[in-house]
Amino acid sequence: MKTIKYIRVSTTEQNIERQETSANTLIDKCSGSISFKERKSGSKLLKMANNDEVNTIKVHSIDRLGRNTLDILNTIQTLTDLGVNVVSEKEGLSTLIDGKVNPTSKLIINILATLSEFELNMIKERQREGIANAKAKGVYSSNGGNKQNETAKEFLSKSKNAKCLKELRNGNSIRRSASIGGVSNTTAQKIKKLMLENTNL
Repeated sequence: MKTIKYIRVSTTEQNIERQETSANTLIDKCSGSISFKERKSGSKLLKMANNDEVNTIKVHSIDRLGRNTLDILNTIQTLTDLGVNVVSEKEGLSTLIDGKVNPTSKLIINILATLSEFELNMIKERQREGIANAKAKGVYSSNGGNKQNETAKEFLSKSKNAKCLKELRNGNSIRRSASIGGVSNTTAQKIKKLMLENTNL
């Protein structure tokens, strides 16, 4: 049997160097809200434990196992029943000592698991509040953007756009108007379209 380092990062971009300390490493790149047994490496690790292929699982911190109190505790209980010691490096905890349940770590893990779930709920609440505030200010869009749509008047009143607009009104070509205004041909085309659609501007 051997020791396995288990790593979970929340996104594919997140750096794992801080957590990775062993060649025998399994990694999941997913949200902590996903049940441990439903993760690719998590389920693999449970199978290894069932087959007596691992006796110690190291994690950087308890919240790497999950963000749901019940799921964390169930995962640890399952591994404990299989005789697998879970070691949390950040908190300095071991679930088993000489093959027996460590009562101190059990108590602390219960607290940490609860705090982990509480932290996740706080993050979600801040996100909801941020979206609500953005909507109230009119700067939130459902596709994830946070910029309010400009009106035609606001777009055309911008310095370079206004200069381009002036040249277009004087009968100059899109290319020449774009060059004089200091905008791209695409922007000049948009300006001309808005000019034709909004003759009162």
